[in-house]
Amino acid sequence: MNRSQARRTDLQLSPLAVPPVARNADLSLNEAENGRLIRHIEQGGIRFMMYGGNANFYQARVSEYEELLRMLDRLSSERTWIIPSVGPDFGKIMDQVPILKQLDYSTAMVLPYVGPMTQAGLLDGLRRFSDAFGRPFFLYIKSDNYIEPRHVATLVEEGRILAIKYASVRTDPAYDPYLDSLLEAVAAEYFISGIGERPAITHLRQFGMNSFTTGSGCVAPRGSVEILRAIQAEDWSTAAELREHFIPLEDIRDTTSPIQILHDAVALAEIAQTGPALPFLSNTPAAELPRLRETALALASFNASLQG
Repeated sequence: MNRSQARRTDLQLSPLAVPPVARNADLSLNEAENGRLIRHIEQGGIRFMMYGGNANFYQARVSEYEELLRMLDRLSSERTWIIPSVGPDFGKIMDQVPILKQLDYSTAMVLPYVGPMTQAGLLDGLRRFSDAFGRPFFLYIKSDNYIEPRHVATLVEEGRILAIKYASVRTDPAYDPYLDSLLEAVAAEYFISGIGERPAITHLRQFGMNSFTTGSGCVAPRGSVEILRAIQAEDWSTAAELREHFIPLEDIRDTTSPIQILHDAVALAEIAQTGPALPFLSNTPAAELPRLRETALALASFNASLQG
């Protein structure tokens, strides 16, 4: 993997893929299949892989964390930045910090915690993580008012934040009062659109975000890269036309479980055998597999048409 400290301008090199993790029947890590997926994503031109929700790091064991991070380092190229997640709870975060440092990861993303929490306590915990890690991190905002904008601004001013993955879902991404309030406090260059291709054009065009994350881009990485390039060229019609190829899979993900569906879509698209979902999630119900297979193969075919 790339061990250099990524700059915010580097985030414009490609979308940030958010892959699943392939596992064997006994839930152990499947190195061969994870390697196949990583190579597919890299060959599509993606320079960043962020392992968080789609990889179900929420449920991954701390005892497995070092093995998992060593595997990702080993399988990825020297051009690829790997961004693992920590948390979401404070105890897990602090147990993971020594592993991040030992393996020389340049950054990490803090998963959003849902549970007993105060704003002062969250700010204290993020500072303690930052102090222990010693490198700028990704803040993940997944819901309205998870963290007050003034606290985000404080963390930015203190030099603790590399970027902010923003993923609060809107029916209309153009109307977002919470995002407006965040952008009044923090420069847009810190923000990454964190909900895939659907809101990416609006987030980058209207709000000035830096780049976007992609789950479906694990199936069609070249397509995601081409969307970002079109956005950067302000070729909005081409960006919208390319995005249409992603919407059928995104529709299935949004109506069921984005993590569950992507996990199985990668396998059904014949990219890598991802195996069983890590509990407390489960694999896609059998009745939904034919539609998902057809959709995933169509997106993979589109990606293949862009290669070379």
